[in-house]
Amino acid sequence: MEGENWAEKLGYPVNSKVVILHADDIGMCSEANEAVIPYLLNDQIQSAAAMVPCPWFNDIADWYKKHPEEDIGLHLTLTSEWKNYRWGPVSNPSNVPELIDPEGYMWRGVIDVASRTPVTTIEKEVRAQIERAYERGIKPGHIDTHMGTLYSKVEYAEAFFKVAMEYGIPANVIEFTPDRVQKFRKQGYPITARLIQSGRKYTLPKLDDFTSVPNGKSYQEKKELFFDLVQNLEPGITEIIFHPSIETEGLKKITNSWQQRVWEAKMFSDPEVIQFLKNEGIIFTNWKEMMVRFKERTTK
Repeated sequence: MEGENWAEKLGYPVNSKVVILHADDIGMCSEANEAVIPYLLNDQIQSAAAMVPCPWFNDIADWYKKHPEEDIGLHLTLTSEWKNYRWGPVSNPSNVPELIDPEGYMWRGVIDVASRTPVTTIEKEVRAQIERAYERGIKPGHIDTHMGTLYSKVEYAEAFFKVAMEYGIPANVIEFTPDRVQKFRKQGYPITARLIQSGRKYTLPKLDDFTSVPNGKSYQEKKELFFDLVQNLEPGITEIIFHPSIETEGLKKITNSWQQRVWEAKMFSDPEVIQFLKNEGIIFTNWKEMMVRFKERTTK
């Protein structure tokens, strides 16, 4: 496939900014599901990823069965970070003991996982989460990684790439251009020469860039920071992630990031945001459309 970036390789116009507005953490709690469903139904966002081990995953799986055209992926989950709202692995705990903390849940931190868990255990749990999704009726549009855990070690990322290619489900893999390598190394990801080489062997479509909706001290500031982010995007396919949830007392007890999540639950139905994206000439896509375009260009 020819093109300067993945947007061009997949047949989008030259120099276009192609964006996936992507909601993470669905299935984590009821509040996340309630925020995301209207966004998807109204085509205000393009994609979302569900946390299979979490308490409200079955709820979103039941919804997906009635809306299989939507791009619901899996937010592969290897940590359980909140103080009192916890979950364990999908695998039988005796098969993945290194993933489990003394309280019987997944470890809270990425370092806790990376310092204890062999890649064989990681791969076992990743496969279990994908298989559970299939059992519950979800055909995932993509797979990505909660808290970046699958990019915390090169061998984890390689297992992630391998499983994605085996299942034919695209993973959130970025084209490792020198600029992107520098950017993500600054963020602490171990993008080594070996990982770059492994990325070159990955055979499914990739992103040109990956970022998240910035936090703001007010809703208006958050919108303005988002506008700055979009205006500074380079041509190519960029996934912009966020974590919307409706406001409840329960959400406030789960996470101290509740305010940002509540703002993100109204941001993408805000007429000002919708008009801004239109004015910027943003083209929207999702992983399912990317895969259709990819297969059209690679299947003979």
